[in-house]
Amino acid sequence: MLYLTRGEPELYAVARGYVPPGFELVTLETDSSAELAAALQNCEVIIVATRRLDAEMVAAAPHLQLVLHQGVGYHDTIDVPALQALGVPVATTPDGTATGVSEHAVMLMLAACRHLTFADTELRAGRFPVNALRLVSRTLAGRTIGYVGMGRIGQATARRLCGWGTKGIYTDPSPLSDQVESELGLQRVEFEELLERADVVTLHLPLTASTRGLINARAFAHMRRGTVLINTARGPIVDEDALLQALETKHLGAAALDVFEREPVGPAHPLARFSNVVLTPHIAAGTLDTYGAKMRGVFANVARFYSGQQLQDQVA
Repeated sequence: MLYLTRGEPELYAVARGYVPPGFELVTLETDSSAELAAALQNCEVIIVATRRLDAEMVAAAPHLQLVLHQGVGYHDTIDVPALQALGVPVATTPDGTATGVSEHAVMLMLAACRHLTFADTELRAGRFPVNALRLVSRTLAGRTIGYVGMGRIGQATARRLCGWGTKGIYTDPSPLSDQVESELGLQRVEFEELLERADVVTLHLPLTASTRGLINARAFAHMRRGTVLINTARGPIVDEDALLQALETKHLGAAALDVFEREPVGPAHPLARFSNVVLTPHIAAGTLDTYGAKMRGVFANVARFYSGQQLQDQVA
């Protein structure tokens, strides 16, 4: 089994703690193409994290039998057609992801509404802007949260805000059942209506051809002045040029992003100069608890596959 993304030895040690007896986890020590080629030549299972598994890699793995994604965002990290052509199954690992990402989304909402980045920076610089923050900070209570995408993570985020005094509206091609809508206090609306009504717009959908650039200049124009945007999904869902314009004109009240159009992000990224923007380095699912849950799910699927059982969360 090959862990496709290079990581720290401590991360590998955690992963190896979940490997079932009789299996070996191969990890990459460098970013060299030679090491990767050698590992692909012999592997039967590939575990995908952040590094994309493309058609060239698939062709270089003649013994490949199974691909597992340690999360749910496989659309932009796995060349599914290349694997389907060879009859190699693909499965995701939602265990842990919904918890980690939904907690991070709520944290970003609070940080953006309370201008946490500005407050922290000012205090570290020896200033104490207590009155200035009173003029711009908002509570989540009483706000209308607009969920764009209502899969596992969207539902987990809405569930965490139950009891916070928020109102919830959502847009998704697949409506929730009446019971779940009632439990989560949600109303399904069209995309443009959500943009017009929401105080906070939070994104919980995969990156596909139809969602790339979904939050563009037209979408920002539909939002009311002062709206807060949260993105813990995929960076290219948001047109960053349009986002910058919405921030420059102060049409957007604040933004909090864990993902970006191009990653990693350097210190000169234009979003970094806005005091009403909160930035985190694609870590929404990056907790030890979440990682452990993912590894348990990944290797449980490996065991299922080699014992002839049906894979869980198979997508191809």
